Amino acid sequence: MDYPQQHIKPYDKEGKKSEQVERMFDNIARTYDRLNHALSLGIDRRWRRKAIAWLRPFRPQRVMDAATGTGDFAILACRKLRPRQLIATDISEGMMNVGRQKAKEQGLADTISFVREDCTSLSFADNEFDAVTVAFGIRNFEDLDQGLSEMCRVLKPGGHLVILELTTPDRFPMKQLFAIYSKAVIPLLGKILSKDKSAYHYLPDTIKVFPQGEIMKEVIGKAGFREVNFRRLTGGICTLYTATK
Repeated sequence: MDYPQQHIKPYDKEGKKSEQVERMFDNIARTYDRLNHALSLGIDRRWRRKAIAWLRPFRPQRVMDAATGTGDFAILACRKLRPRQLIATDISEGMMNVGRQKAKEQGLADTISFVREDCTSLSFADNEFDAVTVAFGIRNFEDLDQGLSEMCRVLKPGGHLVILELTTPDRFPMKQLFAIYSKAVIPLLGKILSKDKSAYHYLPDTIKVFPQGEIMKEVIGKAGFREVNFRRLTGGICTLYTATK
């Protein structure tokens, strides 16, 4: 399908979205962690823990973290799940360089490997992973359906998918508060701390139009997953999606 967020680009109307997203994240890589935690008031850490807690009973031994960014989710998953191997993928080398340094500092460099991959065209063979995760990155995919299909392809039968994504609250008063916060606060802090004004207009713009809730559940199911469920977190600011291949 043709989704609205696929047409929103960080810088120019012309050119591939994936190339602009790569450039944007390379530009903000050094300040991303500090700004990300500040914008969420640190609640993003709690969201990651909830996602990993859902995966823990399945004890996945080979995990791929797609759109890993600076590796926050990958590092936490490695510490909590203790897989034999975790491959963290992203299109931004700038973001992954930050992640590589963090993994090294935490003694996890032997378990986590950072690999440049476009999630709409993964280089991995079919049925390679016990779990695939993606935290706060799926709305940046140039082709959502293709990205989900690729993640399904590389999962083993019975493997598990976990998606965390920022969403728009649909109830008072969180809906109104988030509208003000995303329109005024996020772009202002982004401009001050990252020096990239476009990036922090792009991010809330994609949150507004990205499919969520029941619609996203249906999209995930059409990609080949079953047992698709979702849970809204913190008043709907974030949604946790889970599924099985």
